[in-house]
Amino acid sequence: MDISIYTLIIIAINALCSFKGFQDRSFFETYSFTISGLKRGELLRFLVSGFLHVDLQHLLFNMITLYFFANNVIYSVGPLYFFIIYFGSLICGNVLSYYFHKNEPYYTAVGASGAVTGILYAAILLYPGMQLYLYFIPIPIPSYIVGVGYMLYSIYGMKRRTDNIGHDAHFGGAIGGCINGSSSFRIPFVDGHYSCCAHTDIVSNAS
Repeated sequence: MDISIYTLIIIAINALCSFKGFQDRSFFETYSFTISGLKRGELLRFLVSGFLHVDLQHLLFNMITLYFFANNVIYSVGPLYFFIIYFGSLICGNVLSYYFHKNEPYYTAVGASGAVTGILYAAILLYPGMQLYLYFIPIPIPSYIVGVGYMLYSIYGMKRRTDNIGHDAHFGGAIGGCINGSSSFRIPFVDGHYSCCAHTDIVSNAS
């Protein structure tokens, strides 16, 4: 599967920011999504936190998922619209996280999952004929079923709040991807098969 230069640009930015964060704790803490920092007016955290990751595994999960679905969006709507979906979904995910956690000053999160989820949902809308393979399930599943199922899982996770996954960022990113993806002027159909990798935003809540 060929990879677009625009996908490589996003992956490169994520890798550079993440490895900088791995090596420089001050950089990581300066740009992580934190409620206390955002309330101090450090709004750049809304953007840059989406390019930071906790560790290499976290980074790889997100970038592999992006790799599988980004090209579909780019080839359908063009690179400009791809970037709009990516960054719009990133911001939507973080804004929703802020809304749900605004009274938790110690809440912290990092990860590209909001943006990547937006690309995933845009690809599902643009290519409703996709068949996705999920971990541990040996048969392909229609993409729209995966989309609905993951939305329900995110809502469940938002209500339960028993893990360190940023379900609200995923849900917000999915909304961003659906809004931007649905406004595309053409909806192609592809009868293809794709592997789907899990991806997470890592959060901590010490309040």
